[in-house]
Amino acid sequence: MSQQPPLRRAMGGFDATTVGIGAMIGAGAFIVLAPAAAAAGALLPLAIVIAGVVAYCNASATASLAVRYPSSGGTYVYGREQLGHWPGFLAGWSFVTGKLASCAAMALTFGLYAAPGAGKAAAVAAVVGLTVVNLLGVTRTAIATRVIVSLVVPVIAFVIVVAFSAPPVQDTGAVAPGGAGGVLQASALLFFAFAGYARIATMGEEVRNPRRNIPLAILGALGFTLVLYLLLGVSLLRALGPAGLAEATAPLRDVFDAAVPGEGSMGRGGAVVTLAAALASLGALLALIAGVGRTGLAMARGGDLPRVLARVSRRYGVPWVADIATAVVVVVLLLTTDVLTVVGFSSFGVLLYYAIANIAAFTLPERQWYAPRWLNAIGALACLVLAFTLPTTSVVTMLVVLGVGLAGRAAVLARRRVRG
Repeated sequence: MSQQPPLRRAMGGFDATTVGIGAMIGAGAFIVLAPAAAAAGALLPLAIVIAGVVAYCNASATASLAVRYPSSGGTYVYGREQLGHWPGFLAGWSFVTGKLASCAAMALTFGLYAAPGAGKAAAVAAVVGLTVVNLLGVTRTAIATRVIVSLVVPVIAFVIVVAFSAPPVQDTGAVAPGGAGGVLQASALLFFAFAGYARIATMGEEVRNPRRNIPLAILGALGFTLVLYLLLGVSLLRALGPAGLAEATAPLRDVFDAAVPGEGSMGRGGAVVTLAAALASLGALLALIAGVGRTGLAMARGGDLPRVLARVSRRYGVPWVADIATAVVVVVLLLTTDVLTVVGFSSFGVLLYYAIANIAAFTLPERQWYAPRWLNAIGALACLVLAFTLPTTSVVTMLVVLGVGLAGRAAVLARRRVRG
């Protein structure tokens, strides 16, 4: 293969932060809060805080690694450089498989909100359209995400105000607090919503002044989103109650039922929330496709995926083959799965990915003030604990997928040794 051009450092700190926020708010606000409430009950805010603390451990580890290795690929690169090729492959494979599931979840969410009755067709159209945006260059990706975030965040803030204004719902006891196990499972599910800052690290080769901008963008995006989720979770519990939130299919839209009775008011509010949900899902999907494509690029460069995925467009400076391959796999998932099923799969893969990131950060000789070694150790342990509190089906399925990937790599290496 001919020498491929490098990716372009076209993103500043604000753009990188916006990409991270855009990757997070769609998932947490419109998908995960209801199943998390079913697991944690009235203790949902505690689960949000735990997920946020674990996310901070992971964000600080990722930021310190990205300063050392400001290139595409995220923990796949960090694991290879700090721990060896096998841990690096496991991190990359966990990320790619987990985030392909996330892409499908985001696309399906868009379809369900934007085109009820034709959700999968709309989801496929969204994947195709946003892949084209990514193929036109990372600056267009950042601009599109900035527009989406600027529209969605005010709507979520409005929902929070409406929810706090609604008469509080008395707890009927239909959903009891899930105890320690329920809170941890809810935290693991909610972690799906916090993982968007990884997109900043995986796009590190395209960020200007990465030693400064990557850590600031990761920590800034995480802090903003944690506050937003906590306010949203508390307000929805107040307006709908634990049982109502757990049973809601569209909890943000249901808030208008409780707070503003009357078909006309609810209809207007529901339309605004529907638009926000669609835009938030598109923002998350846009950043996810870019992140998966960059990790695929890095793994192809390292020989762990087909070399053709390492092709970079000379005109637009993007990994066009990896982006197109990502879109194809996501479309297949869209036609064969549903939203909630893939959330557990994604959470397990991403938690394992970050466990490896924390272990890799632990081995760094150069320490950053925001990532002491003890925090890396806590982050690695917490990721593994949360991963194995997920539903059994999610754990077993992802272990099989990861095992297939490891076996495939072993077979490829054995064939290379024979030919060599």
